[in-house]
Amino acid sequence: MALLNKLEAMLAGGQDNALLRFSLGSEYLKAQQPAQAVEHFRKCLQHDPKYSAAWKLLGQALTDAGQREEAVKVYEEGIRVAEAKGDKQAVKEMGVFLKRLLK
Repeated sequence: MALLNKLEAMLAGGQDNALLRFSLGSEYLKAQQPAQAVEHFRKCLQHDPKYSAAWKLLGQALTDAGQREEAVKVYEEGIRVAEAKGDKQAVKEMGVFLKRLLK
């Protein structure tokens, strides 16, 4: 929780960028608080819509929050973004998560 508090303090202090939002989302996901994670991953993607890892973890957070339909849409969009960037690993990982959701 110490890292989470530090990151929140940075945000409260006026810093706001894709990496900070991604880090906050990741920490909230680890803390099993998917609703807060979703909020930060969405803000991350507002800063940088091509952030493949944020698409992947947003999908995971939505899945953890029980929002399966929204997670499917996020993975589909994330796969498109990652393919356009040539980020093959992210495409592969999101493809696996998407298939699990569609079963």
